[in-house]
This record gives sequence, structure tokens and C-alpha cells, in this order.
Amino acid sequence: MALWGGRFSQAADTRFKQFNDSLRFDYRLAEQDIVGSIAWSKALCQVNVLSEDEQQRLELALNEIKLAVMEDPEQILQSDAEDIHSWVEQQLINRVGDLGKKLHTGRSRNDQVATDLKLWCRQQGQQLLLTLDTLQSQLVRVASEHQATVLPGYTHLQRAQPVTFAHWCLAYVEMFERDYSRLQDALERLDTCPLGSGALAGTAYPIDREALAHSLGFARATRNSLDSVSDRDHVMELMSVASLSMIHLSRLAEDMIFYNSGESNFIELSDTVTSGSSLMPQKKNPDALELIRGKCGRVYGSLAGMMMTVKALPLAYNKDMQEDKEGLFDALDTWHDCIEMAALCFDGIQINKERALEAAMQGYANATELADYLVAKGIPFREAHHIVGVAVVGAIAKGCALEELSLAELKAFSSVIENDVYPILTIESCLQKRSAKGGVAPHQVAYAIEQAEKRLEARYSPQVKIRAARLTDLDAIEGMVSYWANLGENLPRNRNELVRDVGSFAVTEQHGEVTGCASLYVYDSGLAEIRSLGVEAGWQNQGQGAALVQHMLRKASQMAISRVFVLTRVPEFFMKQGFCATSKALLPEKVMKDCDRCPRQHACDEVALEIVLDQEMLISRHHVA
Repeated sequence: MALWGGRFSQAADTRFKQFNDSLRFDYRLAEQDIVGSIAWSKALCQVNVLSEDEQQRLELALNEIKLAVMEDPEQILQSDAEDIHSWVEQQLINRVGDLGKKLHTGRSRNDQVATDLKLWCRQQGQQLLLTLDTLQSQLVRVASEHQATVLPGYTHLQRAQPVTFAHWCLAYVEMFERDYSRLQDALERLDTCPLGSGALAGTAYPIDREALAHSLGFARATRNSLDSVSDRDHVMELMSVASLSMIHLSRLAEDMIFYNSGESNFIELSDTVTSGSSLMPQKKNPDALELIRGKCGRVYGSLAGMMMTVKALPLAYNKDMQEDKEGLFDALDTWHDCIEMAALCFDGIQINKERALEAAMQGYANATELADYLVAKGIPFREAHHIVGVAVVGAIAKGCALEELSLAELKAFSSVIENDVYPILTIESCLQKRSAKGGVAPHQVAYAIEQAEKRLEARYSPQVKIRAARLTDLDAIEGMVSYWANLGENLPRNRNELVRDVGSFAVTEQHGEVTGCASLYVYDSGLAEIRSLGVEAGWQNQGQGAALVQHMLRKASQMAISRVFVLTRVPEFFMKQGFCATSKALLPEKVMKDCDRCPRQHACDEVALEIVLDQEMLISRHHVA
């Protein structure tokens, strides 16, 4: 059923429906649409459009839909719904009847899709920050291992001056640092919530839009309803950041393709990122890097297409804006895949140090050193430049390097040259003399690696505020525990239990509001269990669950607990935190007695996982939230 059919007496042509419908691509916004709908139901409850009972029924049904979507997102594509908004509404009506029709009160698909897309952009942006961080960390690691590996530096693809492989790696660390910074800035600018702006003029209900924005994790509400529903700057800005970063990735790819070639032979890529030829058995092709280089144009094309789409669009919403998603999804997916592949290309890379050093010593890369030597002897640089040029011609004619010319031959070019010139012309001297900040001198490269490591390490400070629970948090904790227990995700806990165990709980805070909780239950066998882990609806996908798990593992480590386990229906989440599968039979008998209280005890689908703690590692462990 269409959301807008009342005005029309004829059905849409099937060809128009196929042309108009967006479900085939905007189904990716399902979780964001559901999260936004939960927040909107709470806002409607606060202005008495919904009763508390109605709101709770809607929230429970929406979360059931969300869990189903998380298990199988592509089930949505079997529907003939127009878009993801109508699909969610249909699913909701199927579960709660006419009550589901009340949810759209005061809301338009215009502010709904704008909100969904910003929520998706924020989530994807955080993932991209982590992926960029991984690539930078990989480059810094390789740089640290190859500080002494000499490499020829190039201008105009001609050998210019010697550098090191570490210095080359750090050049790309700087490029990706700018990409990281630009992405952070873009995410900060899009951190505004359009929900409550209606179709274009705002909502007719007295919604507290600032509270609504905060409930969805946004910094603030948007300021103008016309702009809110028609703004796609964040889409183009993310595409722009992706395009610039893809340019950097393509430059990295081209350098490595060149270094990997038979003509250079400075590096050899791992078999895992190369392919062979169907005809020539000797070939080992750098396909991963060539694809990174090639996909740059694809991402840039998405940006150009989007900019042309919004050019000269009148206020406010226009159907043209439906064209924002396919290009955005593809651009960010492609960028993410290329970052991951670039990092993978450094796994198992082999550096041919001897060949790289040999190449660095060829091509008269020490000519500038000879010019600087002459300047130090009192000859003006322009004159010294000319003298060295003539000397290079002489060395070429003789077929030797500058340092292989005899003193008499060198003095023929300038009488000030003495025996002290030869130490100046070595590779070590060439590197050592570039000692200003940012130069290739070994101590400067070592310093640059140290600073890069510190910058990367600083990112691992948790952005989520975690603290020990207080008695004043009990209402919030009880609400979250009951909510997830009703969904069958956690065991129910009565208030007396929570009062008794409040000391074992930790909570997360956002904008002064308790938004997540977890507890650590210790058994007399020295084993501990993470219990009652939950995040308030609307606050998921922001790293709070992971931060709480890491907090509990550090707490367990400080208590000299060696094993921590969980019983969960989402094992993938805990496996990302380092947990491994175990058998329920290995758990204490007390654990299984708790299962008597579980409504799913006769059809248990929980998985047991555990982690063995490395004490020293966990005490100093940091986690990106």
C-alpha cells in the first residue's frame, strides 16, 4: 500500500512504479529508519499523541523488526514496497495493527529520509575513520621496520635524491592524516538532526527537537526546516573526502606498481594480492593496486554526478534528491574497500634492499651534495650548480659515478675540491645532511615515526564516557534491562537484584544521560560473566557496547580474573572483542541454574563465548569507541 494513495483514483503505471521506487537501494537504511522511528514514537508520547502503553508497544514491535533485519537485511527486497519507509510501516502495521498508522503523525518522508541518511553517514563515517587508522598504522609499522632501507627519490620519474623506504611510507601517512581530519570535520558538520522539520515548514506538534536530536545521538537539531529537508551538503562532502582520499590511494598504488615492476624491482608484493597470467606463466600482476588506481575515477564520478544533480534545485525537497543514495553508497563502499586493500598490500611485502640501494646510488643522486660542498667552500650556489653539471657530463662520458672520479679529475672542474669531498658523496652523508624537520635524515625519520605513533595512539582514548553505576542510575538501568529482557536478549532482573548488584554495574553517558549499562558477575571459581549488557534504543552503533565490554575486561584483569564468559545471541559482536566459542558444559552449575528464569530455556539459542585474559596486555589496553 502506498503512503500517498488517497489523492489518486488510478493506479500508477507499473513502469512508473519501477522507475520511481527506491527500495532496491534504500533498503540499506532499514536500521536507521527504525531507530529514527523509535525516537519519534517517544517524542509523540511526550506531546500526548501516543500513550505510554502505545509507545512501548510500538518500540517493542520496531525492535523486533530491527532484529529481523539484522539477521537477514535482504529479506526486504522481496517486498513490493515503494521505499524503506513504507516497508517499515507495513511491517509495523502487520504487528500492531492500526496503532502502527499513528506513528507517522507530524512526520514527513522528507525529514524522515534526511534523518535516516545522516544516521547512516555518521555510522559509515566512523567505520571509515577506523579503516583509515588501520592503513596509517600499517604504514607506520612498515616505516619503523625500514628506517635504514635506502630508496631512490624521484621527480619527473627521474632519479633525484636518495630517501628511505620509511620516509616514503611517512609521506602517505601524512596524506591519509589529512583525509582523516577532513572526514572528522565532515562528520562534525553533519551532526545535526533534521527530524521534526516535517515536509518543509516544520511539524505542527510541540516536539522538543533538541531533546529529539540528542536521543538520536546528534549534537543539536537543525535550525531551518526548509534547509533541513533539502540539504545534501553532507552527501557531497563525504564524496569529496572520499575522492581526495582515492587520489592519494591511486598515487600510492602507482608508486607500488612502479616499484614492483621488473624494471625497478624494489619490492615484491605478496601472492595474496597478485594474480597470474592465463598465457604467460612467469607473470605476477599487481591487480589489487591496479584496481585501487582504477576505482579512483568511479568515486570521483559519483561526486561529479551528485553535484550536477543538486545544481539549481529549488527549495525544498525534490524527487531529484532520491539520486543521492546509490552514488553515495557506492562511493563510500568503494573507498572503504580500497583502504582495506591498500593495507593488505603491505602484509607480506618484501623489500629488495640491495636493488633499491643500487638504484639510489645511480643517476648521480649525490650531485646536489657536491654543489653544497662547493658552496661551503665559498662558491656561490649558481656557479656551483654549473660546475657540478659539467662534472656530471664528464662522469657520464667516462661511464662512472661522481665519487668514482679521481681527485685530479674533480679538481679539473674546481680547484677548491679536496680529499674531504669523498665522505660528502656517500649515501649515508646524503641522507644525514637532510636534518631539518621533515627531512630524510635518520634521526628526523625516527622522530617522525615516534610522533606518528603518538598521534595514532591518542585516537584510542575512549570517546564514550564510562563510569561506575550509582543508586541514582537505577531507573535507567532497570529500564534498559527490562527492555532487552522483554526482547529475550538478557535475563530479567528485578529491582531488588539491581539494588544489591549496583556495585557490579558500569554505565555509559551521552549528554549527561545514561545510555548503556553492563555488569560483571564474579563466581567463587574465579570465573566472571558479563551480564545485562544493553544500550538504550536510539543510541546503538556508537561504540558504547564495545566500550562497556572492554571496561569490564579491564576491571576483571585488575581483579586477577583469568577467564570471562558471556551467553549471547549475537556472538559476532563479542568475537570482535576477542571472545572465542566455548561449551556451556564447561560453565559453572550456577550459570545453568540462572537459565531456569529465562523465557527461552526450552528453545535456547544462546551461544557461550569466553576470553582468557592476558593481564599485562589488558591493563594497558585501549579501545576505539
